Amino acid sequence: MGVNDYSDHSLDRNRLRAWLSTSHEEAGSGDTGFADDGDLQTPPPGLALKPAAVLILVINHPQEPTVLFTQRTAHLTDHAGQISFPGGRVEAHDPDHFHTALRETEEETGVKAGAIDVLGAIPTYTTGTGYIITPVVGWLEPPAVYAPDPKEVEECFEVPFGFVTDVNNHRYEQAMYKGRMRRYISVPYGRRYIWGATAGMLVSLTRVLTHAQGGRYQPPITSSLDSGG
Repeated sequence: MGVNDYSDHSLDRNRLRAWLSTSHEEAGSGDTGFADDGDLQTPPPGLALKPAAVLILVINHPQEPTVLFTQRTAHLTDHAGQISFPGGRVEAHDPDHFHTALRETEEETGVKAGAIDVLGAIPTYTTGTGYIITPVVGWLEPPAVYAPDPKEVEECFEVPFGFVTDVNNHRYEQAMYKGRMRRYISVPYGRRYIWGATAGMLVSLTRVLTHAQGGRYQPPITSSLDSGG
């Protein structure tokens, strides 16, 4: 079994909680300033980043654990049709980022916040649209019962945890978009194309877990060049 091979019963909530509680120095050195296009960036002085939180929900199926994703509806103004983690902006009445992630998850997917065990969080992720996101990690014992909000979520689906935390499935790609070369992370899974901030946070999670287990994350340099856009 490799450092991040979770296809058997090696993953349980206590082990995952312990890994998340270790130092995030290794992950932070590569991902705290990660932006949508994969470039490390320092926000311009004076820019007020908007706080947000998402939930990386691990579902403990007997065969193998999975991670929950949502397919956003096509009519949304922002990120229409894209794959994301459930989550959103921190509201004034939210006591902390954990509450934001749980509240948004229940609103978007129907998964009850009270059924989710919060295990920790990984380094914040800065997007090119001006958000600073706290990725919260949660644990759910099956069954996972979904009631997606049709205004925001087209579909809820799951991907094996071992797949999204396997560096061999992480891609570093580039394409010409609106007159400039954009660089971004992707994690393709069958017909699903996970990319941008969502894929970047999967890289952050993988860095944290690899470091906690004594390994060193070596991101693949797998670039594809496309002149379209």
